[in-house]
Amino acid sequence: MPNTVISVDLRRAPEDQRPQPHNRWHPETPAVVAVDPGTVFRMECLDLTGGQILNSDSADDVRELDMSQLIYLSGPVKVNGARPGDLLVVDILDIGPLGGAEWGYTAVLDREQGAGLLAEEYPEARKAIWDLNGIYASSRHIEGVRFTGLAHPGVIGCAPSAGMLAKWNHRERTLQRIRPDGFLRNMMTPEPAGALLGHPGGTSMGRVLNEAARTWAARENGGSMDIKDLTRGSRAYLPVFVSGANLSIGDLQFSQGDGKITGFGGVKMAGFIDLHVDLIRDGMNRSGISSPTFQPGLVERGPCQALTFTGISVDETGAQHYLDIWTSYRQACRHAIEHVKRFGYSGEQAYMLLAAAPVEGRISCMLEHPNVCCTVALPTAIFDFEIGPESEEMRSESRGELAVPS
Repeated sequence: MPNTVISVDLRRAPEDQRPQPHNRWHPETPAVVAVDPGTVFRMECLDLTGGQILNSDSADDVRELDMSQLIYLSGPVKVNGARPGDLLVVDILDIGPLGGAEWGYTAVLDREQGAGLLAEEYPEARKAIWDLNGIYASSRHIEGVRFTGLAHPGVIGCAPSAGMLAKWNHRERTLQRIRPDGFLRNMMTPEPAGALLGHPGGTSMGRVLNEAARTWAARENGGSMDIKDLTRGSRAYLPVFVSGANLSIGDLQFSQGDGKITGFGGVKMAGFIDLHVDLIRDGMNRSGISSPTFQPGLVERGPCQALTFTGISVDETGAQHYLDIWTSYRQACRHAIEHVKRFGYSGEQAYMLLAAAPVEGRISCMLEHPNVCCTVALPTAIFDFEIGPESEEMRSESRGELAVPS
């Protein structure tokens, strides 16, 4: 087994971990460990909330979630010899839940906290707990379903430079002024409350707290990309912006449907990830790669037969939109949900299933004016009954109940 360079204790709060995780990006966040290029090692990670979500049948924890703490990352890991302009090569060798914590969760955020893709239809906090048994996930809250997951890190990236951080803050504050009603509006810009940054030495903590970027976004360094295909056997090429690269990882997920549509989509877990790292000197200049790039691994995905639903740029009221991907994808999801409901699932259960199971989302056509066509492919083998429209089992029966707030 690889050497564990960062471990976590699930009985302790994030601030009591040694080493501490961090939940902001800043170039002055100190590395907690150093490795040489060519090293194979293991990192353990808290779930993205730092243990706020419980294995229970109540969604009070989702409704009362402290969003200022998200997303907790393990690291930074310094890679000796890394310089700005290099590419950090990261091979994902293995990933899974921590021993004794073989469970994960999917949640619908309350509309007051943020929103999912279909927040108008599903505005209240809900939760499903998944039991993780080897390669399989099943849930007492969404019965009749079992699937194999493509486990992956939701967040992976290197620390930004000071100049890059300033650029992020400028453009995101500008956007916040333009769109004050935007999704997760309170998650976009620096916020000292809830921040955990390690112990930057010789600096003003107040300044760092007011500069540090939230970890709830994909940016030029990587960040919260939520790419389900970045799984075992994958190789990521990450741009290096600071000496040592300072690699951080978090939000491990056992599985995820493309789009992560509920706001807290995927099957989130506390877990481990085994990595091999190396460097390509001056890789950004030599290759022309200036943003995170990856090669998927040769992982067996299991049965690939799916029922694929389509959506176009016409919303639920019948209004035509022009080449609108958001509207098209929402409509494809709605069509999938309406079909799944015919088998006894609630709309919320179907919505959550699209976010948790390995659903394939695609932009099939972008330029057939005025419509974009998007597709959502729901694997049929995850159900323990026939899900197609010709099924004779298309009837309403109990499929369990999601956890709701008290």
